[in-house]
Amino acid sequence: MKALLALIGGILLSQTSLAKPPHIILIMADDVSWECFGTYGAQDYKTPELDQLAKQGMQFSHCYSTPICTTSRVMLMTGQYNFRNYTHFGYLNPKDKTFGNLLHDAGYKTAVAGKWQLNGLYNKLPGHDDAQRPQKTGFDAWCLWQLTKTAEAGERFWSPAIEQNGSLLPDEKTQGKYGPDLMSDFLCDFFEQNHKQNPVFLYYPMVLVHSPFVATPDSLAPNEKGSDKHPKDSKLQKKNFVAMVNYMDKIVGKIVKKVDALGELENTIILFTADNGTHVSITSRWNDQMIRGGKGGMKDMGTHVPLIAYWKGKTPTGKVSDDLIDFTDFYPTLAAAAGLKLDQTDPIDGQSFLPQLQGETGAPRSSVFCHYQPYWNKKPGQFVRTQQYKLYRDGRFYNVPNDLKETKNLAESKLTPSAQKAHSQLEGLINKAPAAPATKAGRNTKDRPVFPDWPKISN
Repeated sequence: MKALLALIGGILLSQTSLAKPPHIILIMADDVSWECFGTYGAQDYKTPELDQLAKQGMQFSHCYSTPICTTSRVMLMTGQYNFRNYTHFGYLNPKDKTFGNLLHDAGYKTAVAGKWQLNGLYNKLPGHDDAQRPQKTGFDAWCLWQLTKTAEAGERFWSPAIEQNGSLLPDEKTQGKYGPDLMSDFLCDFFEQNHKQNPVFLYYPMVLVHSPFVATPDSLAPNEKGSDKHPKDSKLQKKNFVAMVNYMDKIVGKIVKKVDALGELENTIILFTADNGTHVSITSRWNDQMIRGGKGGMKDMGTHVPLIAYWKGKTPTGKVSDDLIDFTDFYPTLAAAAGLKLDQTDPIDGQSFLPQLQGETGAPRSSVFCHYQPYWNKKPGQFVRTQQYKLYRDGRFYNVPNDLKETKNLAESKLTPSAQKAHSQLEGLINKAPAAPATKAGRNTKDRPVFPDWPKISN
């Protein structure tokens, strides 16, 4: 009898001592891509914090988003390709389940800070003035720019118009202050207040390094006051942009240091990515080439983004992975990290890359897919690609590593056996997707079709 009681007690003790799910911090920079990070080969910028994060953890060479912010953010937060649920620039459908809802319902304490721009302000859609929208998408606390106020109320950097937990911050808390500092402080404080009691999820869609290209606290001249006035001089724009990239890196380091100081690095997954390519006005040196920013376009410069991951003791140290990742994959990865099984209320497009974060092989994708109709006066389209080959819906076909700027359409000549094999594979996949957007469309477009029940098209 004593032996039985001891056995039962041991089982109960082991159950109660099980570690809680890991904290998760997802950071997404705004309008900056691979050519701006040292670990990816950048030559114009200093990103020591992210470089160190990649050195201690791992980086992915083939992560793909969409060409502009809202399409990428909706895709990331809901785990769905845009043909299922995207209808307006600056809008997240209130009916959609997000990774915030997923983790909040699983017991996480959740917070979001940075750029929101998802209420439908540009089209004054139902709920555009709802200051509680972040809570309805699963976040306990928020500190956001462009929630219910447009940029006319105040920019994102100096003396910003920030709404925090339902209220606009008063002038005395924002005047002369730098928005990224306020937002990152908010997240650090939230983590410190909650990390002992609950697993914590922080989502940080940064306002850096989107235009206006202005001085940071570290690049202001002596006695100079911060301003959000975008400079006309192109050299000053680039100078400020470099300073903004460097400051973005500093803030990432600040968050990592906070987690470390609290003794939580072994139990925290830190993910860093970006929403789309760099602004087209910025040209950068990368691996001894000059790369012009590709925001808004579907080439690598617009859709290929960094992904750096660190989970102390779990991620393989210094590994560079060639596995394909797209933005639908974050949702199931966060679910897997939290120990959750997806059900009929969850998306079907993505697949978890949690095994790779733990040094395992996992089940890497064979392709990534991009559906792009921003309704923001940009050229729409679709493509599907591997690490090497890229096929557009209109038939254009490129070997991207050998033709980064897509100047040689392989479809116009006889294909090699390996190219032909890849073309057949990709053609079969893209033909499974709903038809590509045909023409540019804008704010006043009336026909905005979505296909929420379309079958899964690829892995």
